[in-house]
Order: sequence, then C-alpha cells, then structure tokens
Amino acid sequence: MGTDLDKAEATTFETMSVDDTMSQSASSRWVSTGMGYKMLAAAMAGLGLVGFVSADFASVWQRIPIEDLPGRQFFAYACAAFELATGVGLLFKPTAAIASRILVVFLLLWALLLKLPAVVAMPQMEATWLGLAEVMVMVVGAWMVALAFGASRGAQQFRFVTGATGLSNARILFALSLLPIGLAHFVYAEQTAAFVPSWLPWHFGWAYLTGAGSIVACSAILSGLFARLAALLEAVMLMIITLLVWTPWLTPASNGLQFQATGFLISLAIASGAWIVSDSYGGWSARSPMKLPANL
Repeated sequence: MGTDLDKAEATTFETMSVDDTMSQSASSRWVSTGMGYKMLAAAMAGLGLVGFVSADFASVWQRIPIEDLPGRQFFAYACAAFELATGVGLLFKPTAAIASRILVVFLLLWALLLKLPAVVAMPQMEATWLGLAEVMVMVVGAWMVALAFGASRGAQQFRFVTGATGLSNARILFALSLLPIGLAHFVYAEQTAAFVPSWLPWHFGWAYLTGAGSIVACSAILSGLFARLAALLEAVMLMIITLLVWTPWLTPASNGLQFQATGFLISLAIASGAWIVSDSYGGWSARSPMKLPANL
C-alpha cells in the first residue's frame, strides 16, 4: 500500500516537473516583454550606479543600524555591485536566471537584516512595518522573475517557493505587503499629504485615496476577485506616485539630488514589483484564482 502511494506521488511529481519544463520557454517570453521586469532591472541597475557615485548605501531605505560600521564604504560598494550586476544581468537571457535568484537573496537579506529587526524592536510603530513591506514587494517582483526564468523547477520539498504554489504564495505575500503600505497613508496622513505636489488640490484627500487603494488591492488579490485588475491599478498608482513625487526635475527636494534619485529608484522598484504581479495573471475574468496563467 505504502509502495503504491510512493509510486503515485513520484509519478505526480515527475508529471509536474515535465509541465514546468515545457512552460519554461513560454515563461521566459512573458517576462522578457513585461514592463515590470524591465522596470525592476532599470531600478536595480540605477541604485547600483547611485551607490558607486555616492560611495554610500541607499539613504534611509538602507539605513545601517550600526554606528561607525567598520568597512562601511566597502559594504556600500558591495551592495552597489550586487544591485548593478543583478540589474544588468536581468536584461540578458543567458544571465537572467542566475541574476534573478541572486537578487531574491540580496533583497531578502536587505529585509531580514535592515528592516525586520526594527519591526521586532518596535512592532507598535507602523513605519517599521511600512519599511519591511516596501522591500517585500521588491522581493516578490524578483521572486516572480526567477520563477519565469526557470525556478519553477525544483525539488519537491521546495515547491512552496516554486511552480504554481510558489507563484500563489508570492501573490499572497504581495497582497499582505500592501496592507501596511496602505495603512501608513492613514497613520501618517500629514506626512503623506506633504509629498503631494503643491499644484494638486486636496492633499489629504489624495493621501487617504491612495492608502485606501492599496488596502482594497490587498483584499481583492487575497480573495481572487478582480485580482489582476487590482494589481494593475496598484502598479499604475505606484508609478504615478513615483513620477509625481520622486522625479527630480518635476519636484526638486531640499534633501538633495542623491536622496531624490535614490527615492525615485526605490519607488520604481516597488512599482515594478506590483507590475510584475499584474503581468502574472492571465486574462481579465472577474475571479482570478491563484494559479499559473496559460502562458506561464
């Protein structure tokens, strides 16, 4: 009896592996033409260039908790090298698979070492959750790119991060990350409203509207109701925010060009994560179950 079950499980796993292999070519075509994928590559390469020019980390987004860190400049250059190399590597098919996997690891370390400790130390502060959520959206984008470039094939014990299950879990992580992003617009309404360009009316109205949009998108994706539309609208909203708030020549900041260029690239990377999630859905049906689309 046990032997028959083992054989059945092995046969099922082998069939899934064949299906994953057959879909790898289609997955690569999908991701290589997606806007989100190109945005993520450009954002990471840009962060690397800014890091090399400034010889520093990405400002408040990569705040190092250790004062007077030994070899600080070395680590800053190392981060910049990873960002530049993975960003450029994503653009070329021979290196896209390894670049996307390295990027997932790099972003996870960013989240675990620089953002999660703040959440553990001050869980009552919404800003700590916001910082972690923003990086996790980038993680999801890199994760889905890795899936599209062949990470859908993996050992059975890793299927929670590969194949259809991995894609579903990535979407869930993206949706959960949108919750603290949306809530921040309400908890820090005054600070959010200050980012709205001066020529736009109803600054607080835009702060609340965009925050509500992220929360609604979270609910839609988790429920599967208009999930692709919700992800697309979230991506468009984040892209508009990136252009209106962080574009240096549109809204010059008192913090200086380096700070604003870094903010623009971080915001672009977050928007790209949302765009990649949107691209991962097939079709425009009202109910979009969390499964691999036909062309992925």
